[in-house]
Amino acid sequence: MSSDKTGDTPTGSTLWGGRFSESTDAFVQAFTASVTFDKRLYAYDIAGSIAHARMLAKVGVLTTDECNAIVAGLTDIRAEIERGEFNWSVALEDVHMNIEARLTERIGVAGKKLHTGRSRNDQVATDIRLYLRDEIDIISAELRRLQTGLLDLAEREADSIMPGFTRLQVAMPVTFGHHMLAWFENLQRDHSRLRDLRTRMNSMPLGAAALAGTTYPIDRAYTAELLGFDAPAENSLDAVSDRDFAIEFCAFAAILMTHLSRFSEELILWTSAQFGFIDLPDRFCTGSSIMPQKKNPDVPELVRGKTGRVNGHLIALLTLMKAQPLAYNKDNQEDKEPLFDAIDTVKGSLRVFADMMPAVQPRRERMREAALAGFSTATDLADYLVRKGMAFRDAHEIVGKAVKRGIELGKDLSQLPLEELQKFSPAISADVFAVLTLEGSVAARNHLGGTAPAQVRAAITRARTRLAGG
Repeated sequence: MSSDKTGDTPTGSTLWGGRFSESTDAFVQAFTASVTFDKRLYAYDIAGSIAHARMLAKVGVLTTDECNAIVAGLTDIRAEIERGEFNWSVALEDVHMNIEARLTERIGVAGKKLHTGRSRNDQVATDIRLYLRDEIDIISAELRRLQTGLLDLAEREADSIMPGFTRLQVAMPVTFGHHMLAWFENLQRDHSRLRDLRTRMNSMPLGAAALAGTTYPIDRAYTAELLGFDAPAENSLDAVSDRDFAIEFCAFAAILMTHLSRFSEELILWTSAQFGFIDLPDRFCTGSSIMPQKKNPDVPELVRGKTGRVNGHLIALLTLMKAQPLAYNKDNQEDKEPLFDAIDTVKGSLRVFADMMPAVQPRRERMREAALAGFSTATDLADYLVRKGMAFRDAHEIVGKAVKRGIELGKDLSQLPLEELQKFSPAISADVFAVLTLEGSVAARNHLGGTAPAQVRAAITRARTRLAGG
């Protein structure tokens, strides 16, 4: 046999080789194999196989002795893998065939009976759901840890004033705590999406077999109960071909990473010399190989960069599925690497943010100076005039002229003499300075969702209650 063929593997020695008269081309074998990346599913493949074996014994397809041998053999294989002693073979294509071949090698004919009543199509669809379900729980916990850190930071900085921006121009003063709560709300929606996904994906494909079900008297409800699924999937065609859950996870991941990227952009700006709003601890930064003064915010920069990769994974999965007819197609082998990388990237990004955010040190005086520099209480002056009986559009024009005068004099509105302000409207009196201070401005926004320190603290209390409720 020629050297470019898998001549050391006789025809029929693979788990599907009976139909074929020659061995698979060596390059094709490597090209079509997935074991290099899907072996991370081993624990879920084994769990699914144990549940399947127990179901087959319950309905009488396997004997009790055969089931016990299969369960013991799979348990030993799991330990072998975890010790790093398992020999993964590309010739056996994937995690499923590697484990089944090893099982047959260990226990003999009973190992060959395990695949009765199932296909790799429903097997892999089940394995990925089991795996993703556990990963969702880990990610959910990391999301909550980050949210808790943001609440702690918001509570410490409920009174710290900073400029609020629109279009990166100073708009109105807000508190740093209020800004952290905005990030919290972003993540709260992300967490809600993730929990919705977990509920939606928790139906079991096993028992759908290749696409049409099986002739064996299987008990899918029993298998679903063993594996912690809410119920078996209703339709066998849909069960083996559906990858909505992977797409939906990547959609969640893309939105979450977009949020983290926006947070990162702000952190990067705030650590710059031009802003100087915060200090990041050295352990989350690096230096420059040529410029000794540099302290680079590597963590937020890298998270911002990784967002593009996760967005790409979402597009990859949507494109993968868009032209597939029912039911399973080999294309679906390409679902795992985007999903796996999205999971790993999200977990890593959340972990580093959850570690970093409680250690952020706001520079309160610098933020206050920046809030004073941009006429951030101009809207407060307009609102003051409206309360004096003036139409808002007229008040808007008057305040614009006052700001222009402040620019000419190099003074904030709160620094202009009363006589100067009264040139623009006789309605302005000495009480105006109560609303032109930064503290007066934020305190005046004392309503649900507002930036007043009292509202920030109330919002933190409500947020902690939401977290405690799951």
